[in-house]
Amino acid sequence: MTEFDPERFEDKYVHYFPELQEAYKRAFETMNEQYDSQLIHAIDQQVLNESEPFYDDGFTIELPEDPTERVSGVVVSDDKVDRVLDRYVTELRRELAAVFDLEPTEDQHEK
Repeated sequence: MTEFDPERFEDKYVHYFPELQEAYKRAFETMNEQYDSQLIHAIDQQVLNESEPFYDDGFTIELPEDPTERVSGVVVSDDKVDRVLDRYVTELRRELAAVFDLEPTEDQHEK
């Protein structure tokens, strides 16, 4: 387990790249087990591939503009994409906290 330093997280890809990969992988696996795999793959490849994790008393995930509109190749309503994406981001934040052995913030307990 790597000791987490919020200041070093500003250069996360230098200091914490393996941990980030692990958290994203775990979140993907969890979501892929619970939801339609085509939708999860689309969100992973078309939205989360351009997301940016940040830490400030908890993890946040900055998504690219218009994330719902980016999802293509799957027949699904925008409402469902929004719901699944929200759940995916919650799972990703939870996994980031777990990888760094931190307590999840209040909304990271939601399922």
